[in-house]
Amino acid sequence: MPTRKRAGCRNDRQWIFYRMSNDAAVNFGTDGIRGRANSHPMTAECALRIGLAAGRYFRRTHSNGHRVVIGKDTRRSGYMLENALTAGLTATGMNVLLLGPVPTPAVGLLTRSMRADLGVMISASHNPYFDNGIKFFGPDGFKLAETVERDIERWINAERIEAVDADNIGRAMRVDDGLGRYVEFVKTTFPKRLRLNRLRIVVDCANGAAYRVAPEVLWELGAEVIPVGDSPNGYNINEACGSTNPELAKRKVLETRADAGICLDGDADRVVVIDEKGNPVCGDQILALLAQRWFESGRLAKNTLVATVMSNFGMELHLNGKGIGVKRTSVGDRNVMAAMREGGFNVGGEQSGHIVLSDHVTTGDGLVSGLQFLAALVELEKPASSVSKVFEALPQTLINVPFREGCAPLADETVRQTARDVESSLKGHGRLVVRQSGTEPVVRIMVESDDAAKMRVAAEKMATAVAGAA
Repeated sequence: MPTRKRAGCRNDRQWIFYRMSNDAAVNFGTDGIRGRANSHPMTAECALRIGLAAGRYFRRTHSNGHRVVIGKDTRRSGYMLENALTAGLTATGMNVLLLGPVPTPAVGLLTRSMRADLGVMISASHNPYFDNGIKFFGPDGFKLAETVERDIERWINAERIEAVDADNIGRAMRVDDGLGRYVEFVKTTFPKRLRLNRLRIVVDCANGAAYRVAPEVLWELGAEVIPVGDSPNGYNINEACGSTNPELAKRKVLETRADAGICLDGDADRVVVIDEKGNPVCGDQILALLAQRWFESGRLAKNTLVATVMSNFGMELHLNGKGIGVKRTSVGDRNVMAAMREGGFNVGGEQSGHIVLSDHVTTGDGLVSGLQFLAALVELEKPASSVSKVFEALPQTLINVPFREGCAPLADETVRQTARDVESSLKGHGRLVVRQSGTEPVVRIMVESDDAAKMRVAAEKMATAVAGAA
């Protein structure tokens, strides 16, 4: 625990929390702060410090009654981090509303609807149980801007953080109706004229945050629901289930002759759909389906879909032929959302199943996206395997090339020249994407082409160049 010391102030009761004992910095990554539970930075000490820093920042910059909502997924370590965060936040005068296990998008929704200054989700998404993370939402329900994260980072790593005096300490209370509010909201995103009455749906909750809400929403909309991955024990989140392990749902769809499967991840912000034949549906196909249907109904803002550089080029060719533009961003749902907000677009997402429908939500929502797919199933009166075949994907290959610490292979001139040569050879027939991973020391090389042989040659040539500089 941080050491503390009295400071002269009103009633002589204000404390100053000094730098953490291990002196290690805490930094935001691409999606909040994440790590192995009970190891830096996912320790109770760090979580306390993070709560102090966030509370100090938002008490200074906002004045909505100094309110925070905290949600979590089903990991055992969530209790530890929740209590530590709450201690830090209340020490700075913030009042904390504890939602318990809820999906990440529910935190974004409730932060805004409950007029909170800050929303906090404790989750490591699709990672195993032994990892955990902390991500923040601003009062508008959107994930914090990087500039705000950097400001909070400075407070976390500052020499000291002042807390409030005893008269102004915040309080914490459980919120009993958070799940109910989210269930009712999700149902409003499904077309009112439609029902799921004739559908049998397998829903895989990944033993995670949506284990209660997802089956309930589908049942209340009329479906026959077959839940799996709905018995969390603190250790089985994402274990052989969920969107990153869809085999369980695939078997259950085939066994029960279901019309479709909806697979969520640990915090339910992404979705993988399984068709009636047991085949997973690529996220690009779902994006293309939703963009095309919203375009046809006049709902697609600026007739444009936002996707990352990793989305298949075949999707772009197909949508362009329909009069729909595709705006590309760097990898990451944060980048997708930033482009959507900046450009005024309302449909975007990634191959992985992070889909953002900003008419409804402020972040990826696997359940809302899954319901849009099921709405198409009902309205088109076709099987999932037919509905999900929107375009012909170009052949795609991905090669990961590791590099040594301290190397910068993408700055190497030979690598740059090779990339230019490869791009020239693919012109009109495909494309090249080379990027450094944000989570591990590897360079990811993706090549697409309508000529499979040319694709393989291009990928290997690029990989050889990167390996030589790594």
